[in-house]
Amino acid sequence: MIELRRISKIYTEVKALDDVSFSVEPGSITGFLGPNGAGKSTAMRILVGLSRPTSGSATVLGRAYADLDCPGAQVGTLLDASAQHPGRTGREVLTLGAMLLDLPRSRVDEIVDLVGLTSREAGRRVGGYSLGMRQRLGIGHALLGHPKVLVLDEPANGLDPQGIQWMRGLLRHLADSGCSVLLSSHLLHEVEQVADRIVMIGRGRVLAQGAVDELSRGRSLEDTFLELTANADRSAA
Repeated sequence: MIELRRISKIYTEVKALDDVSFSVEPGSITGFLGPNGAGKSTAMRILVGLSRPTSGSATVLGRAYADLDCPGAQVGTLLDASAQHPGRTGREVLTLGAMLLDLPRSRVDEIVDLVGLTSREAGRRVGGYSLGMRQRLGIGHALLGHPKVLVLDEPANGLDPQGIQWMRGLLRHLADSGCSVLLSSHLLHEVEQVADRIVMIGRGRVLAQGAVDELSRGRSLEDTFLELTANADRSAA
């Protein structure tokens, strides 16, 4: 369970988030959709304790992220695939994560297989990885501890069509197993293909949220999204 309640975030005179509220239920995938700069990453950073809100509150599994017992095991996060240490191998990145979570080394082998990295690829330094390989590694790192919640920021970036299909199937399987999945993207088509619910955000404000069919109401979801974001831009002008 993820819940954001009336979150606002102000940087000097810039309001990055403005009274943002939504929740993600267990067993579901919520697509967090908005253009670049809409506030998605800021909301996710607040959710996992990397930034403090100016007002409002965010909880995961009923508690603030920092108050969870071993939060890294309960909440899997991928906020920036490029943040992995370029001098370490993929296997070393996963092994260090497993050590921090007190997991057996066998879990590293399971994750390498799960995300589709070959043994040779896992033994290469991350600095030589393509963006798609970094994304697979980042998703694998998020899944090390068998988390109950997943928070993924633009996980489809750099994935080829086969990789995107793999990711959709994986996230659907995890949600069907009871996981709460929050997936951000600026790509409407990608979110629409995998999400049960969508939260649309623009200029730091929630523009609409609900099931895909509720939001479209006989129109294409793209038309609905474009109209909402255009209205947000006009209101801010």
